[in-house]
This record gives sequence, C-alpha cells and structure tokens, in this order.
Amino acid sequence: MPVERWSAAQVEALTPDPASLRDARGVAGPFSAGGPAGDRSKRTVPPDPAAAAKRARGRSDRVAGGMAELQRWLDDQIEQGLAVAGRAGPQPFEMMAARLVDAQAPGAAGMVRRLGGFAGAGPQWADRLLGELALLRLLVTGHARLGDLDPALAATVRARIGFPTATEEVLAGPRVTDRWQVLGQVETDEGALTSRRTWLRGSGGRFALVLSFAAPGQPLPADLIPGTEFRADLCFYPGSAPLRALVAERVSAAEPFASPDGAGTIRAGLAGWASLVAAEPWRHDAPMLVSSARPTSDGHLVDAEGWALPLAPGHREPWWLLAAAGGSPATVAAEWSPAGLRPLAAWVDGRFVPTAPPVPDSSSRRPAELPPELLTAALVGTGRRPWAGRSVRVDPLTVDLGSPAGAPPSAVADGSPASAPPSAVADGSPAGAPPSAVADGSPAGAPPSAVAGGSLAGAPVSAEAGRSPGAPSSAGRLPDATGSPESLSAGPAAALLEAAAVALTCRRAGVEPEIGRVPVDAAPPETDVPLPPAAAARLARILDGGAPGGGHHEQALLIQWLAAAVGRGGIVPPVILPDLLEAGRRNALLRADVAGVAGRRGAWLAAQRADWHWLLTEAAPTRTGDWTATAARTRDWTTSATAERLGLLVELRRSDPGRARELLESTWGEESSDNRARFLATLGTGLSLDDEPLLERALDDRRKEVREAALDLLRQLPGAALGRRMTARARAAVRLDGSGRLTVEPPTELDRDLRRDGVSATPVRGIGVGAWLLEEVLAGTPLSTWTVPPPSTGAGPLSTAGLGPSGWIAAARGHDWANPLVHGWAKAAVVQRDPRWATALLAADHGTLREAVRWDLHLVLPPDELARLATAALRSEDGSAQRLLGLHPGPWPDGLSVAVLETVDQRARNDRHTWQLGELCRAAALAMPPGYADLAGRLAAQLDRVVDPARVRPVAELARTLIFRHEMLQELQ
Repeated sequence: MPVERWSAAQVEALTPDPASLRDARGVAGPFSAGGPAGDRSKRTVPPDPAAAAKRARGRSDRVAGGMAELQRWLDDQIEQGLAVAGRAGPQPFEMMAARLVDAQAPGAAGMVRRLGGFAGAGPQWADRLLGELALLRLLVTGHARLGDLDPALAATVRARIGFPTATEEVLAGPRVTDRWQVLGQVETDEGALTSRRTWLRGSGGRFALVLSFAAPGQPLPADLIPGTEFRADLCFYPGSAPLRALVAERVSAAEPFASPDGAGTIRAGLAGWASLVAAEPWRHDAPMLVSSARPTSDGHLVDAEGWALPLAPGHREPWWLLAAAGGSPATVAAEWSPAGLRPLAAWVDGRFVPTAPPVPDSSSRRPAELPPELLTAALVGTGRRPWAGRSVRVDPLTVDLGSPAGAPPSAVADGSPASAPPSAVADGSPAGAPPSAVADGSPAGAPPSAVAGGSLAGAPVSAEAGRSPGAPSSAGRLPDATGSPESLSAGPAAALLEAAAVALTCRRAGVEPEIGRVPVDAAPPETDVPLPPAAAARLARILDGGAPGGGHHEQALLIQWLAAAVGRGGIVPPVILPDLLEAGRRNALLRADVAGVAGRRGAWLAAQRADWHWLLTEAAPTRTGDWTATAARTRDWTTSATAERLGLLVELRRSDPGRARELLESTWGEESSDNRARFLATLGTGLSLDDEPLLERALDDRRKEVREAALDLLRQLPGAALGRRMTARARAAVRLDGSGRLTVEPPTELDRDLRRDGVSATPVRGIGVGAWLLEEVLAGTPLSTWTVPPPSTGAGPLSTAGLGPSGWIAAARGHDWANPLVHGWAKAAVVQRDPRWATALLAADHGTLREAVRWDLHLVLPPDELARLATAALRSEDGSAQRLLGLHPGPWPDGLSVAVLETVDQRARNDRHTWQLGELCRAAALAMPPGYADLAGRLAAQLDRVVDPARVRPVAELARTLIFRHEMLQELQ
C-alpha cells in the first residue's frame, strides 16, 4: 500500500476529534478515529453541563478571535503581494499557524502551515498559494455566517476549522447498513503519529472513509483488510458531503471479493467529484472506481470510452498495474485530486492487486488552476494594483462576480437575465432542490463540467457552448458576501480572494478528462506454466525483506530460490515481476536466472523501461518472443534500438553464431565504443576460431574496454594466434638447460606488440621491469605450454613432456626468478580456471605468493578441496577459516558441516566476543545443507540453558534460516 507523509496539522485537520488525537500521542497501542482500540466500556463521568457550555463558549470566542486575525492576515498577504510572501519563506506561515493553534482552530492552522512548504518553491507555487489562501478566505467567510448556513454545511465549516465532533455523537446518529467492500488504504507516517485512510464502498453506491491512528512504534488496527467485504453498520460524521465514517457494528466476517461493485467510466467519476466540490469546496480528493482501465506510456489512465486522467506524482509509472494486467483492462480504485489519480488497488481476472508504494517524483505536470489576471494581480499586490474585476473567465465559463458595495449581481456574461437564480441547475431542477452530492461516482444530473462556484460568494455563473451550471441549492450555499452590511469584502484584497475561490472551485469542479491518449499494447500470452503458489509467496517474502537474517541473507536466498526455480521450470506470478526486475538491475548475478522465470510478460515489461533492458539480453527465445529470431529483425539491424540489437545478437549466438558475427562486422566501424564493447561480449556464446579475425581487429581498438573484452575471449579460445604468440615469448624466456635447471631470459622492454597482446605497463610496486614483463607474459600464456612438448622436439630428457605443475614449481624453487615465475603461473591458472595448477601452487606456497593472488587461486579450487582446507582451518583455529568458508559455493559436505556446528558450540560457550560466532552462523545459514536444521535447533535449545541469550540468538537464527531454506526447496520440488 502507498505510504505518504503528511504534516501533523494536516492529520489533525482530518481527525474527527483533535482532542482525542492529542491524547493518542501518549497512548500505547493502536487506536481508531473513535478512540483507543480495545475495551471501550470504561467511560469517564460526564462533565458538568454548565461547565461544558462555558468551555464551549470560551472556545468559540477564541476561535472567532483567531479567524478574525486570519482574515486580516490573508488580506495583508494579498495587499503586499505574493512575491513578497514567496521571498519570506515559511516563517510567516508558521507564526500565523501557531496563533491559530492558540485560538483552538487546529484545522485552519494546518491549512496555513501547509502553505509554508511550497511558498516560493517549485513550479506553479504562486498559483497553488493563491488558491489555498482563497479557500482559507472562504473558510473565514463561512465561520462568520455559521448561523445562516444549513446544519450540514455548518458542520463542514466547523470541522475544517477544527471543532471536534465527539465519537459518541457520531455513533448516536443514523446508521447505514450495507455490504461494504474495502477498496484500498493509504498510510501516512509523520514520525509522531501514523495514520491510515481506508476507503470503503457499499453495495448501494455510497463511499466511506475510515481513519485510524497509532502512536509511534505501535501497529495500526488490522480490522479493515483491502480486497475483502463484510456487512456492517456505519455512522457518518455530519457534513455537506459526508464521507468520513465509523464502523459501528459488524454483522458478518470479512471475505474476499472478485471485483468491486459499481465501477464506471472516468466521466462518471468526475461527475461525483464535481458534486463533492460543489458541496464542500475545501475537499482535495475523492474516491473513484474505474472499470476497464488501462495505463498509457506517458502516465495516464484510460477507460473503455477513451477518456483519460493523469496519474498523480509518485504513481506515474504504474509498473505494478502493467505487470499484473499486462496492458489488459482492469478495474482500478483510486483517489482523484487536482494533482492526479492516486491508485489504491486493482482487480485483474478476479484477483485483488494492491498498489505499489509511491516513488520519488520531482517532475511536475500540474497546470495552473487560476486565471492569469488573478495571479498577476496577487503577485504584484492589491496595495500597488487594486483588483476591480467584475467577472472571471474559467474556460469555457464566465463567472459574474457581481457589483461591489452591495449592488445586486449583474447579468451573466452569456446574456442570461440577471434575475436567473444562481442555483439553477442544468437538468431543470428547482432552486430549492437539495444538493446532489454524489459520492459513488455516478452522475449527479449534471455534466462533470458543472460549476458549483456560483454559490460560494453569491455570484451567478454562465456556461458557454450549451453547457449549464450545476450548483447546489441556495439552501446549502454560503450567503452572499457582497450584499450584506457586515460584508467581509471590505477591500480589493478580499474581493480578489473571493474571486479566486470562485474560479478555483469552478476549475476543479469542471475538470474534463482528456481524449486521444493511447494505452500500451497488451502483453503476449504466456506459454509456460506458473510456479506453485507457495513458492511464489516465498519469493515475494524474500523480495519484501521478510526472510530470516534480513539484509545479510536476502541476496543469497534470492539466488538460491532462483536457481531452484529455474531447475524446476515455470514462471513467477506477474505481480512479482517489477520487484524481481529491480533486483536484477541491482545485482547482475541474478540476471540469467531471473530471465529463466520471468516469462513473456517479464520480457514485455522489460522492453518498456530502459534500465530493465538487461532482461532482453539474457532471455531465451521462448522468453523474449518470436521477434528476436525473425528475418525482419535481422533486416532492421542498423535501425533497431541498442537493447534490441543486443538481444538479437545474444539469441543468434545460440542458434546461428556466424550470422550474429556477420551482423556485428557489417556495422563495426560505425558503432560507438560502448556498443562495440557490449556487442563483442556476446561472442562468448558459441566462441570459435571463426570469430578470431574480428577479435584480432578489436585488439587495435582505441577504447580500452573493447580491447579487454577481445583479450578475455581470445584467452579462452584454444588455438588462437594470441596463445601462440604468447607461447613463443614464454618458451624464449623460460627453458630447461641440459642439467634440468631453468634458464630464464625475461623480455627487456615493453614493445608495441606486447602492449597489443595485453601486457600491462604498470608493474606492482617493488617489482622490476624485467620481472614484471616475465610475470605478465607467463600470465597470458596457455598453461598447456608447460606440459606439452613443443612441436620441434621429441620426448627427450630436456623435453617438458611429463613435467606437470608440481615439477615446474619445484624447478623454479630457489631460482632467482622464482617470484615472477610462480606469480605468472598463478595468474594464468586464475584466468584459465585450471584447478591442477591452482592446487599445486597453493600446496607449494610458503608465503611467496602475494595475498590477492593467493586468494584468487582459492576461487579455482574444486569444492571438495576447499572444504578440506576449511575443515582443517576450523579444527586448528586458523584465522583463514572464515574466509575459506565464504569461498565455498555450497552446499557444504557433511564433514565440513559437522566441523562448523562443533565450532559454533565451542565459540558460543567459550569466546569472549560474539562477533565471530555471528559471522560463522551467518555463513552456515546459507551454505550448510538444510537437513541440518534439526541439529542446529537442538544445539540452540541446549545453549539456551547454559549461556547468555545474546550468544544463543545467532544460533537460533541459523536454525530458522535452515528451516526457511528447507521449506523453500520443498516448495520447488
């Protein structure tokens, strides 16, 4: 589920009872909007009614004083100009917010404090600032006329200011009994408080919002699970557009559902949004349930009718939805706000798919919402340029703001008579009809462009091109702020703010969806069978950081899981693909196996994101689809994208290596150096002497990476000219004389030919030029040179035939050039992966080899030899034991596993420090056979009775990880 950050004041503004919220910061355990979770039977004695009334009057007076000061502050901001406010930073907003907190208006304080976060920062900051200031001015107007408003609108104004509504009052109100579906959740972590917004929808079409809170370090209630439904009674908080609710009583248990009821089009959802804004202009978001939704490649969601809405920042790349649905239609639950759609969840083929967490997104495509003339006047300031506008243009509408000084509103801009009631709606409903606040996404009898702003300040609204306004009735609107003697519109600043409030509400209520956005093409159908659900669930657990051992074990367990899954055969569920592709992007060791389980959906997904293109170079023909092997792609070699060409080379090297080489040769001179290095590396598959001319050509490349790639391949190619050249140099430098002694004549200078063949020009510190050149020549010489006689000699006494690695090492012992000889052979053994030479060199080493070279040789040893060395090191308490264990690829043989458990027991009982014990247990958890889980568990139980718990903990973690691996492998049998 998505996790976002709100300020504490924002949370307070949304809380039904701010006093309870403040108390909750000191409560241990979860609590919901109705108070602490758990036993609610304990109630305090009701306060004295007279004292309560006195406190209420005192608070009302303080709030009134705070709102009056807020009115003056708002006017000051507009008079001096927003440019000044932008330069001042957040300090003025913090000071005003603190004053409102003192006045017990936390909701208004939160709105003010939020402004300081973007004043003067980011694109369209002035437009956002003016819009929020205008809504604050509208709140001040509503507070001044609370007695004239209908009860529902008055309750909304009071709640926005921060007056609490007691839980008991809400639960005592009417109940709505229905079958409620939990659509999704949004969690907010502000450090001092964690909150959760949960959206529900009843079968009757009504949406509900349930808020819950938890103190730091405490879990949130888990009573509402997204993707489930239950029958219950809900009580809604009073308001002009009631959405917030409490679950009063559950009638049934929660059960999963295949797809939500009542999903509609984007236009229907916007109609519900328009009605909500008409009833509550301070509302920033609303639920929306869209059927047959498909994402586009440019951050939009398109419905079946072709209407599209932009996705909100942080959600503009919905890889989770693309992976789950594969570009096919899905039902999507989301929150709509002026910033865009924020997905909550989706339903694909009867499966619930939660949204992915938002990602950092610094880009901003949010357009300006207010007319430029208002914004210009606000930036300059009405003190320098008074605002005297009579109407505001909000395309395609013109809003008549009326005449100042109490004059009646003039005729609307489209020629309608001035006597037309402002609240007349498009469907001909009478002016006294109740507001049609739609919360379920169904049309409200008016198009989504219906304007509710005419009711904000008593101004009529005209509609052009045959479009009619859809304002709420006069019974629910704020009274005219321009015609009463006590009007708050006492100057140009107030008039500009009221005009901005009308324009902003018109713009938001009248938002239109886009047309012409093209959804992504659907993914090809899968041809492989899926992996078992239990195995897929375990993979998701590993990727989510839920495996035992945490980050220490995550990558190793993932490698083991992938290897076992590839060996079994099958593909992972599509919903896991984004996390799996990200893991492969970060760790190249995973990529080959990821390609083996990603399926065609994975290749389709990877083709749409540049940093996932690596999958296309790893995927087999059955994974990437037919395009990699078609003649058409071969013909398009020169015009295809780099990733596609790389994937084509990889595939052709498996099936037709010669054709791949011909393609590469055809454009070699025109390729960039980066592409030459990438493309050349693909020749490792199907490498043969036919590739040698191209590789020899690459040795003369100006780019170091290209030359090194060619050298690596040529050193692996038996019979290559490079090997013959290096053999000739080695035989000239190292010979056996008549007495069986070595004669060494190293190269004297680094000529051009040596450089071309990979001899480095930078010797290790402390080594002379001759010794270094000898070492480098031997490092590049095939090791068979020393065990096979040269063609010109027979098997005589001076021949090298039969003189194996140990014989050559013995011959070099005590020689003046022994050091470069041994190091040259050692480096050759590492490059050529020769275990015979590696074993002989390590057995004969008595501190001669440099440490880096010596440990590189261990990488070439067979696992059995590594296990023997590690076991001996453990029993002799050699400090190299831990490093040897880390080099073993696993699983460990029985002898080594038993030696490790014995060492664990000894260290847990006797070692002064536990860090060595922890390291040993972490290594054993990943490489010891899972069958030793029982022994490790019994060892932990024995130690628990005799040693400190801190020493038992790593042993218990070892047992848990072994059990985890055992279950993991069983699921993939």
